[in-house]
Amino acid sequence: MTENHDQETDFKTLEDPYAQREAEKYENPIPSRELILQLIQQAGKPLRRQQIAQQFGLESADALEALRRRLRAMERDGQLVFNSRQKYSLGDGHNTIAGRVLGHPDGFGFLKPDDGSDDLFLSPREMKPLMHNDRVTVRVSGIDRKGRREAAVVEIIERNTHQVVGRFFVEGRVACVVPDNKKIIHEVLIANEDIGNAKKGQIVVAEIVQQPTAHCQPIGRVTEVLGMHMAPGMEIEMAIRSYDLPNQWPDALLEEIKSLTPQVPEQAKQGREDIRHLPLVTIDGEDARDFDDAVYAQKTAKGWKLLVAIADVSHYVRVNTALDAEAQNRSTSVYFPEKVIPMLPEILSNGLCSLNPEVDRLCMVCEMLINEEGNVLRSRFFEAVMRSHARLTYTQVAKMLVEGDQKLAQKYAGLMPHLQNLYGLYKVMRHQRELRGAMDFDTQETRIVFGAGRKISEIVPVVRNDAHKLIEEFMITANTAAAKFLNRKKMPRLLRIHDGPGAEKLLALKTFLSELGLHLGGGAQPTPLDYMHLLESVKERKDAHLIQTILLRSMSQAVYSPDTKGHFGLALDAYAHFTSPIRRYPDLLVHRAIRHCLAGKKPAEFHYSHPDMVVLGEHCSAHERRADDATRDVVSWLKCEYMMDKIGEEFAGIISAVTGFGFFVELQSIYVEGLVHIASLHNDYFEFDAGRHQLYGERSGVRYRLGDLVRVKVVRVNLDDKKIDFELIASNKDTKKAGKNSASKSSRGKKSSDQPPAAKTKAKPRRRRKS
Repeated sequence: MTENHDQETDFKTLEDPYAQREAEKYENPIPSRELILQLIQQAGKPLRRQQIAQQFGLESADALEALRRRLRAMERDGQLVFNSRQKYSLGDGHNTIAGRVLGHPDGFGFLKPDDGSDDLFLSPREMKPLMHNDRVTVRVSGIDRKGRREAAVVEIIERNTHQVVGRFFVEGRVACVVPDNKKIIHEVLIANEDIGNAKKGQIVVAEIVQQPTAHCQPIGRVTEVLGMHMAPGMEIEMAIRSYDLPNQWPDALLEEIKSLTPQVPEQAKQGREDIRHLPLVTIDGEDARDFDDAVYAQKTAKGWKLLVAIADVSHYVRVNTALDAEAQNRSTSVYFPEKVIPMLPEILSNGLCSLNPEVDRLCMVCEMLINEEGNVLRSRFFEAVMRSHARLTYTQVAKMLVEGDQKLAQKYAGLMPHLQNLYGLYKVMRHQRELRGAMDFDTQETRIVFGAGRKISEIVPVVRNDAHKLIEEFMITANTAAAKFLNRKKMPRLLRIHDGPGAEKLLALKTFLSELGLHLGGGAQPTPLDYMHLLESVKERKDAHLIQTILLRSMSQAVYSPDTKGHFGLALDAYAHFTSPIRRYPDLLVHRAIRHCLAGKKPAEFHYSHPDMVVLGEHCSAHERRADDATRDVVSWLKCEYMMDKIGEEFAGIISAVTGFGFFVELQSIYVEGLVHIASLHNDYFEFDAGRHQLYGERSGVRYRLGDLVRVKVVRVNLDDKKIDFELIASNKDTKKAGKNSASKSSRGKKSSDQPPAAKTKAKPRRRRKS
């Protein structure tokens, strides 16, 4: 009876949402895994293979064989269970997880789920058919010894690596490209007929013609030869291609902008407030080429009136144009040492949209009335035409206002009263910033100085003076006003959000602080003011730098989103990016929203909806990270090149990070970071204490802790991996027993690239872990 009943079951007709994907992958497509799972779930009971085939109308021998193989694969992957009655039911793994693959140089990887849940670990075996950035579905296959969820790949949904840039090698009859991006773990094989003009050791671009499988490496063909890897500027060319940074203007865009001239048309100035008489000035770095913002302050009876004028990029970059499509595609300008890939073409970025001195420019102005205590009483936005009265640098302004440089003050005598107004306003606003608890960490930025042949001559610290802080404070104030304005108007808008520390990071932070006898206020939800009170209480301590570093690392990363979550670091309830539309697409979106409001239009009439802003926020955040990663790669390469002739030299440094495989040291005099591998620390077992950010020697009691001063020798520089190895010479303290902060005397041993397999590690040669 049961058999007859099963055979007569009439299932509801189902449509396969993945039919197109299956058709692209297979000449004779069959129902997708998702549809098979949906069928069995809807039936509410196990089904035979024949029933599944009948429901989908599969009759040919080829189709039936393909279905058999798919069902067996789903059984193997845990999506289905084949029971003793020869029927298929849903398995524990039928709830698959979709996400993006993140490769790791050591051969394993992680899946970053689309639903925002915790990453899953992908073993080297699972990574064999995958490449960094692929999209896949996985099932949870277990928990590893570190407590991480392990994943088994169910299906590769989308391939996202279509070309690589790297070194070309030939060994006998085998040619390959070793990717520069170390997250791509595969060497790409090149057939003899696809080598082109490439020669051994050159940097090339290879197109992937066959993606990797569980048994085969990817296969490619050389499409471009960039040159030798030590050629000047090669590091930037490699980064552009490795990170797929758009750097060519589309023909449609070039056609669109060919009518633009360096001068603002008179017609464009009509209907705007004329503020050309106001002595607005730009204050930027010496090497700045585009000027987004100009400022002016006027003393009033009750405080100040501050004008922040921003280049009106939205007037030129209109929705649904080729110019807008490319700006969105790039999302941000990318700043390499001595080279910029701009978001907008030069006629706009350095011309019409740049607030150059003594020329008319269109701008969007944020006007704010501020009281004597530094609080913004009210603000308004308006479109205007302006004329910058001077292009000043941070150095010049600091010399005039802080150092009292009379020669410079005489040169800009007509502007000095206005500059003094700016400085007076800054000081009261600075006090208000401190009262609300906005973060102001004393971090060290550096600048690379090039000599002949684009070789680094020196790496120098960037000193932030009061002029830097003045402009920063005014930009933050204008950005805050923009966010409040758009929130008040209930507009779809993109905000800059920065969450407070997560529960896990907060627990680790409090554990670390308790070891030092310190306490962070605020309980489970500390405020920025709690952070700043703690920083203020420890600023005279010798380990203040260490504490500041740990506080910084407890913070989350700022992103773009339409959600009103506030900005933790700045201690603000609402914050947007408004002040840099030449180089950031989110700022352009904010300008468009403000312009929409100024035109008296309703939120529902805006070109963008809230869901649109969600997508754009994720897009811009991802491209911001891509730009940061590309820039970091270039700087690392340049620093390695700089250190190649310094092998054998000794330097003083500070431990900047501690891991299970050693500790990183930043050289104090030249701001370069390298690794002291645990394999070079002899005659002891070292235990990695993550909570205390230290390596602890079990026998000797020696400790190497974040923030300790050490002296190291440069022993190896690997330009391909962008890694520098140091050897410990001495620490800042004598060797002491457990419980006291110290460091051991130098021991010299042969280094290896082997990685320590566990946190508790004997100092002997092990495989090095790249991070």
